[in-house]
Amino acid sequence: MTATADVVVAGAGHNSLIAAAYLAKAGYEVLLLDARPIAGGAAATEELTLPGFHFDSCSTGHTLIQPNPVLRDDELGLKAEYGLEYVSPDPIAHVVFPDGESFTHWLDLDRTLAEIARFSSRDAETYRRGLDEFAEIRPQVGAYRFNPIGYAPPLDVALAERPRWLRRIAMNAYNVIRHSYESRHVRAYLLWQAFQTAQPVDSPGSGLLAYSIVAGRQAQSWTLPLGGSGELPRALVRFLEDHGATLLCDRRVAELVLENGRCVGVRTEDGEEYRARRAVLSTIHVKSLVDMAPPEAWGEDFRYGIETYDPGISIFAQYYATTEAPELLAPEGTQSAVSAGLVGWPEDVLQAGRDVREGKLLHARWMLIATPSLVDPSRAPEGHHTVKLLSMAPWDPGEGPEQWEELKHEVAAENLAALRRVAPNMTPETILAELVKSPVDIEHQNPHMWHGTIHGGDRSSANDGPRRPAPGWAQHRMPIPGLYQTGATTHPGGSVTGAPGRNAAVIMLEDLGHDPREVMSAPVERPLRA
Repeated sequence: MTATADVVVAGAGHNSLIAAAYLAKAGYEVLLLDARPIAGGAAATEELTLPGFHFDSCSTGHTLIQPNPVLRDDELGLKAEYGLEYVSPDPIAHVVFPDGESFTHWLDLDRTLAEIARFSSRDAETYRRGLDEFAEIRPQVGAYRFNPIGYAPPLDVALAERPRWLRRIAMNAYNVIRHSYESRHVRAYLLWQAFQTAQPVDSPGSGLLAYSIVAGRQAQSWTLPLGGSGELPRALVRFLEDHGATLLCDRRVAELVLENGRCVGVRTEDGEEYRARRAVLSTIHVKSLVDMAPPEAWGEDFRYGIETYDPGISIFAQYYATTEAPELLAPEGTQSAVSAGLVGWPEDVLQAGRDVREGKLLHARWMLIATPSLVDPSRAPEGHHTVKLLSMAPWDPGEGPEQWEELKHEVAAENLAALRRVAPNMTPETILAELVKSPVDIEHQNPHMWHGTIHGGDRSSANDGPRRPAPGWAQHRMPIPGLYQTGATTHPGGSVTGAPGRNAAVIMLEDLGHDPREVMSAPVERPLRA
């Protein structure tokens, strides 16, 4: 079988869907293929344990996509026309430290400052000042993230008149936080936040994370889509269907189809061919993409860039259907929160990132505990909850990735014991069902999560901006003519930002002869239904 469309899209994660939606809005016939049974990639909501318990299998928070014009200006009508709704939980987060102390982060700034002042009044002032200073550069940071490389000034140029920021963006998050704050508790909490991107806190160039993560949380919390993370791709798929696009799931792309050196389509594992009249857009992880065409088609420089591309830190995930939400230790009893966790001391977080890089286990020095059912009852049966634990883990724990089949149960038990120390109500009677995913399981269930990484690759200086995914190919055009790349392996990287998708659409629309601003800002027209 051979099918043809103007644009063929390999992968249907949220970035692919966004790029495809803008192309469909411009009038192109778009055909999307995805290896999984549902669209959404890492933005998916599934019944992983028991019927009625809807888990975000990967991403949960959608804070970083809120400033993206796709939502900020509702360029695709996802909110106004397709029912996408968000909620901002309060408290923002609650984290327990090794000594049993805890920190609660609130949307109300004064309440958060009072919480910081319990540990250090000086740190409370530092936090307030940091938010004010980040607000001054937020436009430059946003312009850099939500534009293709070369379309907005890089941060070292955009912040040239702000010398302190030139230093901060060159430092790592650990040193920025250590230099700015005096309390070990406050430092540990901020490092817990910074490490959520799976970027080691001593990575060169990670200093901005010391400000950007908490600033986003302080402004709008850990923003959640009502109904689950899969509501974003659901709205995008409905847009695409209304604009004539075709989505085919359970179609794993295995090969790029080249003619006269140009990419003219893709071939799936079952031998079916899907040909593109205008362009092919990929969101396949670049570590896999290079194997889908002959080496000479890519060129030596690009292949070197991908060979040396750092895939980043792998993830370990646990999912629990429960009768209660975790009630974590707090000064006056317990505290529940959609975004909660436990964290070691600052030096523990620093060492944790180094250890995982070296193939060692984390041993519960950092953990994210997500309970979105606290603010979204639709995710679980009445009176019940979905609880997800995320931690970091090495792809190879010492004796090869296959070791995870046995080791994962040991690690899960250690993490569950750590959860129970900070949330004693999570007894065996409270937990109705469990699912554990090692990094190997994560890659098996979504091949884009290469080696169990969920952010598309490391974002330290060597793999960031104009060097992502490879120096010379950061503007979404691949070395093979007719082939474009989006997704977390492209600028500005992973998390649910929608930026790689919208940025790729800008490039493709221009190459196809359009003014992207006209296409993107045009009103959304939904067809009348009988």
